[in-house]
Amino acid sequence: MTKNPWPVPEPLLSEDVHPALAATARAAARAFQEARQLHTRVELREEVADGADGTPTMRVDAIVEGAILEAAEAAGVNLLSEEAGFVDHGSAATLVVDPVDGSANAATGVPLSCFAGALVIDTVPVEALTVWFDTGRAWSAKAGRPTPFRTSGRTRLRGASLCVMRPKRGTEEAWTRLADAADRIRILSTTCLETMLVAEGSVDAFADPGSDTHRLMDLIAALVTVPAAGGALLDLRGRPLEFDLDLSRRWSGIAAATPALADELITTILG
Repeated sequence: MTKNPWPVPEPLLSEDVHPALAATARAAARAFQEARQLHTRVELREEVADGADGTPTMRVDAIVEGAILEAAEAAGVNLLSEEAGFVDHGSAATLVVDPVDGSANAATGVPLSCFAGALVIDTVPVEALTVWFDTGRAWSAKAGRPTPFRTSGRTRLRGASLCVMRPKRGTEEAWTRLADAADRIRILSTTCLETMLVAEGSVDAFADPGSDTHRLMDLIAALVTVPAAGGALLDLRGRPLEFDLDLSRRWSGIAAATPALADELITTILG
């Protein structure tokens, strides 16, 4: 079968999600559903452009981002996205979005991909929303307000359950140190979804062991959501995670159930 036959459900959003975030998430889900119906797996994975962040744009990314662009314009908010870059609608509010996090999963039918976005007022992230495409499950959070879901509360690496980015060149030894210390390691290839699993306590932590892969839109939803759920979201090398229109900036994100666990992860990775 050359197309993915599974439906994409409507996102399960709470009533208090900001209308612009809700509109873009729903538009993303509908566009992803249409992309599955119209295109084969090979077509969805085809690289059709170069994104504003300097990385190739798959067809699935382009389709979903197109719908998000229309929804953001209708909502009257600015948009910062990995493919289109910054789209200015003259608003103090900007949506920073990753239209499809886990693009390779999404294109080939692996059911681990999501929409992730944050509402930024001037330069301050105030609200976040992440939607798991294949289930409709959604995590929303407002900065400074506790969420109904909580992290696991784990404080030690020994015995922890981790999601980790695949070992890239130069990170193999750090990756092995994490694997040796933890009880369980998973590689799901979707940072935005994995950090939400940290926030809800399904796993204890997520880590990029030093590859500096993450862009702002990979981490900004977690920057709001993980601390609101009781955890910590940091950069491996202590670089500030802040709103910036420069999409060349990169981080190595660490999301952990507690600040203590985040510190031990960083110490272990850095050796």
